[in-house]
Amino acid sequence: MHSFASAADLTAAHVMAAIAAILLTGAALAALARRFGQPPVIGEIAAGIVLGPSLLGLLPGNPSATLFPTAIRPMLGAVSQFGLLLFLFLIGWEFNKSLIHRNRASAGLISISSVLVAFGLGAALALALYGNHDRIDGQSIDRTGFVLFIGAAMAITAFPVLARILGDSGLMHTRVGALALAGAAVDDVIAWCLLAFVSATVTASGPGDLLTILALAAAYVAVMFLAVRPFLKLLVTRLAGNGRTSYLLPVLAAGVFLSAYATTWIGIHAIFGAFLFGFVMPREIPAGPDRLSFFPLNDLRQALEGIAAVALPVFFIITGLGVDITALTSRNYLELAAVLTVACAGKFIGACLPAALNRRRLDMPWREIGILGVLMNTRGLTELIILNAGVQLGVLDTQMFTMLVLMALFTTALAGPLLPRLLQHPLNTKNTEDTQNPAHEQRTPVGA
Repeated sequence: MHSFASAADLTAAHVMAAIAAILLTGAALAALARRFGQPPVIGEIAAGIVLGPSLLGLLPGNPSATLFPTAIRPMLGAVSQFGLLLFLFLIGWEFNKSLIHRNRASAGLISISSVLVAFGLGAALALALYGNHDRIDGQSIDRTGFVLFIGAAMAITAFPVLARILGDSGLMHTRVGALALAGAAVDDVIAWCLLAFVSATVTASGPGDLLTILALAAAYVAVMFLAVRPFLKLLVTRLAGNGRTSYLLPVLAAGVFLSAYATTWIGIHAIFGAFLFGFVMPREIPAGPDRLSFFPLNDLRQALEGIAAVALPVFFIITGLGVDITALTSRNYLELAAVLTVACAGKFIGACLPAALNRRRLDMPWREIGILGVLMNTRGLTELIILNAGVQLGVLDTQMFTMLVLMALFTTALAGPLLPRLLQHPLNTKNTEDTQNPAHEQRTPVGA
């Protein structure tokens, strides 16, 4: 049927229709994932793959290319970045720093061990696979950047998804749950630092550039903690104290995007800037002369979560459009098996080994140590964020990207069938003031 709309209007309408398809498919598969005892992010990741060339693109006429033509992908990419940066801000903002403090000895040891073992095994695998994935469109991939990135990708534990799994499985107030959550919190900090370093390494054209980028990054972090943090505290205290939190929404969103721009300009990825801006955002403001109110900005946070809930699913389809399972060869499937083995073994051994060596001091039975290893192996959305950064940095070809996305999906889904087998008897609870106080519940950001 002939349309009387202009080409620009039709393109904009096509973008709206594509986003509608993304939201409906994501909601349907997220609900389906819940029915199978999986976190919603499993369904949302699957929605991206279903709508991409791996499934919808195989049907006659390639409906995937019709629904998501090349002309609208830049606009979808902009929407996905909008949602992604707000999500990273929320992750940083809702990051419970007291988790690390309360469990710093045990959690630090477990987290560092899991990161080092997973990173080391991942880097070794990357060295073996580099010869098969050393070019993108005829351009050589930097070997050091490839090895460092694969190592960092293997070392991820998805803090938001883990928090959701702990809540759904009733493990939030158990000793092993608290330990896993604290370990994942330390993992998050290490992961973002690793990504920033890998990003700087890939972006730099030589040792001199690398030192410059690292110096600028250190200066940026110092400014965020020494200048931006107290300014945000003053701003939030004044506006929230006067009941004008609605004015904070555009100011904070602008701050997120400016921080992301700053880190991009420096030479480290934009998501690092969004996360750190949220990390320095105050979570408490004075509500009276003798008390503090915890999470006083509920309306503001819910508004940001609502925006991210609409924009973030577009990120999944952008990821799904880059996943092409049909492009995997028989050799790639062998590589995928190696990737899955290394990913699971690295996190499981890395997390369980220090817990096993300190089993008597921690008073943890073997079953709880096994649960800890399973929980620390979840990667979820955090892994997808890291992998998309790898594509933008030019260190992942289509086959490697596809294999790593499948790894993220597999390791996150693995907790669903394994945890019920391990949870045959009640676990020891962690009776601390923070876990008993509802005000100090660990929130799970939207999209987890």
